[in-house]
Amino acid sequence: MNMMKSDLTDVFLPVIYIIVFIMGLPTNVMAIWVFLFRTKKKHPASILMASLALADFLFVIWLPLKIAYHFNGNNWIFGETLCKVLVGSFYSNMYSSTIFIAIISVHRYWAVVHPLSNKLNSRVAGCVSVLVWIMLWLLSIPLYMYDQTVTISDLNITTCHDVSRSSQSHFPVAYFLTMGIVGFVVPCIVCVVVYVLMFRHLRNSTIDSSSNENKKKAIRLMIVVLVLFLVSFTPSNVLLMVHCSKLSAGLKDDGYGLYIVALCLSSLNSCIDPFVYYFISKEFRDHVKNMLMCRSERTAKRMKISTTDTKTSSC
Repeated sequence: MNMMKSDLTDVFLPVIYIIVFIMGLPTNVMAIWVFLFRTKKKHPASILMASLALADFLFVIWLPLKIAYHFNGNNWIFGETLCKVLVGSFYSNMYSSTIFIAIISVHRYWAVVHPLSNKLNSRVAGCVSVLVWIMLWLLSIPLYMYDQTVTISDLNITTCHDVSRSSQSHFPVAYFLTMGIVGFVVPCIVCVVVYVLMFRHLRNSTIDSSSNENKKKAIRLMIVVLVLFLVSFTPSNVLLMVHCSKLSAGLKDDGYGLYIVALCLSSLNSCIDPFVYYFISKEFRDHVKNMLMCRSERTAKRMKISTTDTKTSSC
């Protein structure tokens, strides 16, 4: 009850969610536009990153409801159905992000370590993306099967997801333990293993001096992506699984306040991902620059050709 009426939930959380919404909405819309409509040849990486951008977009688009809820003193006024939609979208799209990051990491590993082998084609990448969406949407169904809104008469508020009815408390405990394993533990292990193997491969590979700088950039990018993943998702998911484990064992847990803060901070990943695309893909960088400078693809091509001709004639 103290937490439901504290500045932590009434001020800090909505301010962070406002930042995520303001930064995440335009950047992810731009990323989806580039990957789906500006990229002529649909590479597997483009399809997977478009899926990740879509997951982040669907996560961000519902945040105004969460912002209004916290600014209103954690009082939900939009009804049970919309609360279920918000909660289902929040968790399914958050875990979609972790799974797509793991798949993109595996794809990058295969491209770096086995460049001559048969790579993932666009059709397979599309099928993998669809399967991930179907799996996460199916896994989110239980969130619609129990009451998400609970009225606290002492505070005269109706909470959304923050409080469970005593008769239903066992249900979310088992569910979130399962989701924590499927949506975080497995992708986390995949990312750590893949990036460690990729780092070892790049470090031990014999590359000429002219490619040394590219090698260093690739290693730096790998470290940044892995650190962002671990920092964004580890605290909230570890706290969630500890919280659920204690509740399932009938033990009291006072860590829910820390959990919702960590969960809020993990949402920052949704507005960081587009900047990662910018550094991963040169094609993405070119399209973004052209869009920001209001240049068409044809104009950009002509400018590139004219610049090349000028360089050639000066030689």
